[in-house]
Amino acid sequence: MSRRVAVVGAGSSGLVCMKCCLDEGLEPVCFESSDDIGGLWRFKENPEPDRASIYHSVIINTSKEMMCYSDYPIPAHFPNFMHNSFIMDYFRMYANHFQLTKHIRFHTRVLNIKKRSDFSRSGQWDVETENKDGKKEKHIFDAVMICIGHHCQPNLPLHDFPGIENFKGKYFHSRDYKTPEEWRNKKAVVIGIGNSGGDIAVELSRVTKQLYLSTRRGAWILNRVGDNGMPLDMLLNRCLNILRHTLPFGLVCSLGEKQLNSRFNHSLYNLKPKHRLFSQHPTVNDELPNRILSGTVQVKPNIRRFQGSSVEFDDGSVVDDVDLVVFATGYKFSFPFLASNVVPVSDNQASLYKYVFPPELDRPTLAIIGLVQPLGAIMPISEMQARWATRVFKGCIKLPTLGGMQRDIQSKKEDMAKRYVSSQRHTIQVDYIDYMDEIADLVGVRPRISRLLLTDPRLGLKLLLGPCTPYQYRLKGPGKWAGARQAIFTQWERVAQPMQTRPCNEPEPRRSLKWPLLLSATVVGLAAYCHRSSLPGFLQDPAALLDRMKSYLPAY
Repeated sequence: MSRRVAVVGAGSSGLVCMKCCLDEGLEPVCFESSDDIGGLWRFKENPEPDRASIYHSVIINTSKEMMCYSDYPIPAHFPNFMHNSFIMDYFRMYANHFQLTKHIRFHTRVLNIKKRSDFSRSGQWDVETENKDGKKEKHIFDAVMICIGHHCQPNLPLHDFPGIENFKGKYFHSRDYKTPEEWRNKKAVVIGIGNSGGDIAVELSRVTKQLYLSTRRGAWILNRVGDNGMPLDMLLNRCLNILRHTLPFGLVCSLGEKQLNSRFNHSLYNLKPKHRLFSQHPTVNDELPNRILSGTVQVKPNIRRFQGSSVEFDDGSVVDDVDLVVFATGYKFSFPFLASNVVPVSDNQASLYKYVFPPELDRPTLAIIGLVQPLGAIMPISEMQARWATRVFKGCIKLPTLGGMQRDIQSKKEDMAKRYVSSQRHTIQVDYIDYMDEIADLVGVRPRISRLLLTDPRLGLKLLLGPCTPYQYRLKGPGKWAGARQAIFTQWERVAQPMQTRPCNEPEPRRSLKWPLLLSATVVGLAAYCHRSSLPGFLQDPAALLDRMKSYLPAY
């Protein structure tokens, strides 16, 4: 009899958890409170309580080759940076291909997850659920995978904004923003310069009378488009990652900041923060500099107070007749269906081994999947976590002792505190390549590039100097995929294909007469110099000298 695994949530992490369970011979049962898959990426006009929500125009910040699941490439004709509707299409294709939907119980909310009385021996969990009709059920599972993400509970710090309770306009969190049309010819303030804040500010600025973007710290702004028009994240590779770890942190930041300032001067645009480039989660926005340059977005400091419909900023400037304030102030995460002592959460911090396993459980049968904020794509990371967790559930991989796990947790917290500015946003940060390699080592699927450079040098060079696409982690070990090598060799073709939307044949180069003419002129000049004594005669009889010079000219 196969072991049963409860999967909470059918978003990007929940889908891959089901698939990994099936790969390992486990039986997944997924509980999804809504009527569909997709989680964060499924747009709904009206936000649902305790669920992630996005605005209509959201486009992902990671390119398709970097964000796809490692054994199921995104179709070549899909755009490189996909609108949320394309992401949903990909999720449906993935779910259909691996027959995942039959394992999902829609309209089913998880009420309670608790250890069974014999947990120290069995590792089993009691799971209580409720369907849309209010019917409650109790289930027993051998393991649980929680995949609810960290964008469900908006962080709305109204206590930090005196006078907001008497503000005459409208205010809400960015999760409640959907489209800009309602705010045409109005004045709006967006608080926060993360990815959502930047996107919403840009979109609103196209219709508002004036948009003010308020930021306490400023931010370094990255572009989706890198050198030669390629997706920026496709240009980051293992070789650069080695250099990042080798060179001093300050030098690496300075090099990156110089590159960003070559696009636009962050000081001139009032965006330059006091912190270094790699000390904060970066903001990705292609259009913000253009909106600032056109005056439709004005960058302002933090808000000091609200007075009626006026907003006063820390620099003493006041904007009157403000109609809308959007709080793009991030999210908090928690696990309301778990006992607080199972996964304690305080100030957006949870003590989890490798951000996955609670260290103090007698049996490692509970995994939190996708609770990371990567400098890169989340989908491949969730997949790698799920591959690891399912093999731990099966007993194929053993976790360290309690002391070993706690030391790892503490080390990561200290490293994060040294590198990042203090913020509840910077509690679950991971670097994509480093973290993927770290978990892949535990699973036994990390590519050995030094060996590949000897046995398969073409592949080895692509792994070292090319993008660190997820296919690299399917070349060997458990879950090896026969198509991984081919996917790596064709990844740039899939990048190019969606842009090839019209014939653009280069004209055949015509033979240039530049060099023959230049050579002929040189020969004529040289001949004239050599026979300069004959110039008087040439003036009398030019035909004779020209006959003598013909022997020096190239024949065409």
